[in-house]
Amino acid sequence: MKRIAILFLSCCALMACKRIDVDFSYSPTAPKAGETVTFDNLSTGGEEWSWSFGDGGSSSLKIPTHVYKKPGTYTVTLMVDNKSSRSRTREITIYDTIPSFEISDTTLSIYHDYTLRALVYNPYNYPVSYEWVFPANTIYVAPSDSTQSLSAASYKLYFTQAMTEAPVWLRVILNGDTTLVKKSFNVSDYHTNSVLFRTSTGDYRQRIFGKRAEMFPMPDPSARTALDAEQDTLQNYNGKTFRLSELQTTFPELQGFKIVNRKVYFRDSEGLWVAMLDGSALVQIDKTPCLALTADMTDNRIYWATSEGVKYLPFIGSDNNHYTTTPQWLNRLQGVTKISTEK
Repeated sequence: MKRIAILFLSCCALMACKRIDVDFSYSPTAPKAGETVTFDNLSTGGEEWSWSFGDGGSSSLKIPTHVYKKPGTYTVTLMVDNKSSRSRTREITIYDTIPSFEISDTTLSIYHDYTLRALVYNPYNYPVSYEWVFPANTIYVAPSDSTQSLSAASYKLYFTQAMTEAPVWLRVILNGDTTLVKKSFNVSDYHTNSVLFRTSTGDYRQRIFGKRAEMFPMPDPSARTALDAEQDTLQNYNGKTFRLSELQTTFPELQGFKIVNRKVYFRDSEGLWVAMLDGSALVQIDKTPCLALTADMTDNRIYWATSEGVKYLPFIGSDNNHYTTTPQWLNRLQGVTKISTEK
């Protein structure tokens, strides 16, 4: 038994000896384009090194150098002994001697978040200020500045309209010297899911982009076919046909319904409700009279109309039907009599 214990401890010690911690640093800490960057390998062991510098360059030296030709933020990866489990990744920002700015992606489309960041080479920490100008159809917010004063070094933004040339201007004042940077971006449109609405004034479409939607519903005659077919008084679910009159025996005030995941969402003059099909776990979602509703199985949402506009909520997953998120306004479109969804 003693020999086994000694052998076990020896194996543990050997495994500990083979452990390799992978890390690296680089200098200078604020490199500029065209300057040689030295990568210092801080790993505790290893015999082979594989570097990827994020701009297509690579090296197998233990302590390599690299020159970046363009300013921007690059992802550097060091892998030891060709094992992905022994790797470390860091970001390096390369500056230009002339102030500039970068955007987090080269391909832009509407209603997607992008990060815009000023690139200012300032190794001596001179006073610096920023003045941004974005297109009128751009929604932006500074990560640490909720006032949207356009004076921060970085912003998160998204475009609400496709443009072939979306202009962005940045004025940088560094130690009293002013530089104006102008760039234009191609912002594309793309097909996505839509929510359709019928009112007395016509049919409307509002496209949904993940957690976000277009700012306003737009009149759209092409929505007619889907809205004509939409109804919330009859539904086939799990091979069975559910009718309004049948469900009214359990929910007497029910005026329209959608069944999703063994739950029935239904509307009446007192609002929107959810319950299990057997009538248990009845919960009121909205106390405002509900005029129309639909279920979107693609985005996993329930949409419903009130006299003040259209709301939505993610499908409820709990068995007691208590929801953790509050209903959100999708729009303030009034007089909605039908809602449908379209891919």
